[in-house]
Amino acid sequence: MRRWIALASLLLLAACSGKQERPVTLVAPPSSPAAVAPPAELAKPPLVTRAADAAVALVDLPALTEAAAALAAFRKSCAGLTRREDLSGLARPEDWQPACTAAASVAPGEEDGFFRSQFHAITVAGGAGFATGYYEPEIAASLSPQPGYDVPLYRRPADLIDVPLGDFAASLKGRTVRGRVQGTRLVPYATREQIAAGALVGRQLELAWAADPFEAFFLEIQGSGRLRLPDGRIIRIGYDGQNGRDYVAIGRLLIEQGKLERGKAGMKEIIAWLRANPAQAPAVLNANPSKIFFRELKGDGPIGAMGAAVTPFVSVAADPAFIPLGAPLLVETTLTGPATPFTRLMVAQDTGGAIKGANRIDLFLGPGPEAAAIAGAQSSPARLILLIPATAAARLKP
Repeated sequence: MRRWIALASLLLLAACSGKQERPVTLVAPPSSPAAVAPPAELAKPPLVTRAADAAVALVDLPALTEAAAALAAFRKSCAGLTRREDLSGLARPEDWQPACTAAASVAPGEEDGFFRSQFHAITVAGGAGFATGYYEPEIAASLSPQPGYDVPLYRRPADLIDVPLGDFAASLKGRTVRGRVQGTRLVPYATREQIAAGALVGRQLELAWAADPFEAFFLEIQGSGRLRLPDGRIIRIGYDGQNGRDYVAIGRLLIEQGKLERGKAGMKEIIAWLRANPAQAPAVLNANPSKIFFRELKGDGPIGAMGAAVTPFVSVAADPAFIPLGAPLLVETTLTGPATPFTRLMVAQDTGGAIKGANRIDLFLGPGPEAAAIAGAQSSPARLILLIPATAAARLKP
C-alpha cells in the first residue's frame, strides 16, 4: 500500500502530457523576486478542462429529427447516467433520474415532447465543433496462427495497470495513467513498436491472428470490430484497454511528410499508400505508439463506454469532460463523400482516444463497407446543442 501511495505522488507530477491539462504554476517563496514580478507566462489563466468551466448558454431547442431512435438509445444509457459521476461538471447522477423514469413510459409519437419537457438546451463554448466518423470493421482473421494469418490481435495483459489520478487530486479528475509496475515504480507500458518487436510474445495473449496488418491497424483505431474466420463464422471483439501511450494520427503525419495531400488522407488513401510503400509502412504504423487490446464480445455490439451497444447514426463518441456520457445532443453537420447535410438528435454513448475537447464528436456509422467509406472520409465542422436535465440547467451560472 505504501508503494502505491508513493507511486500516486509521482504520477501527479507526471500527469502533464495531454492536450487539455492545466499548466503547472510554480509559486516562489516571499523572498524571491519572482514573487513580486512573476513571469508573464505564469500569470496566464488555466486552460478550460471541462464544460462547467467553459462558456455555457441556454438556447432554444429547434425541431428534432429521429427522436424515437434517440429515445431508445437514451434508455440504454440510463443505468449509467444515474450512478456515474459526470466529469463535465454539468450534472449530477440524481439530475437524470426524472428523465430516466419518464423515458420508460413514453408512447410512440410522443418522443419529441419527452425531450422538450425533460431537458433544457445549452451550448458549451458556443456550440461550434467538429465531427469525424467511426464504424465497425470486418476483417479476415483466424483463432490460431496459420499461413496467411500472422498479425496478432492481443488480449489485455495482466500487468497493465490503470491509475485514475482523480483518486489523488480533484484537479486531475478524469485523467488516467496506464503502465506497469517495475519494482516500486509505475513505468510506461510497451509501445506499438516494442510490441511489434515481440514484447508480448510467449505470454499467450493472442486473441486472434489477422490476415492484413493495415486492416488490423485500423480495427484498433475503431476500437472494435468483427472477425471473419476461415470457416465462415463471425465473432465480434471489442476494446479492453490501451497501453497508455498518446495516440498519433498517421494521416496527419503523412500529410506533414508530403506523402499525402490535405483533404485526401482518409482511411482509404492511407491504406493505399501503405500497400504501395511496404518498406516504409512499418515505421509509419509505429509512429503511433498507442496500442489497443481486445476481448471477445457476446450479443449485440459494439459496446460503447456506457456499457451498452452503440447504434448507427444515433450514438456518438465524445469527450466526457465536455459532454456528459449518456446525454442527448442535437448534431448539425455534413456527411462527407459526397457532402450531405446531416441534422439529428443523437446520444453520447462512447469515447475515443483522439476525441478531445469541447464539441468534438465521432459519429458511429455502423458496420460494413458503406459505413467504412463514409467514416473514412468524414471530417466536417459541426454545431452541437446539448440537452441537460432541468435541475442541472437551474444551477448554471447566469
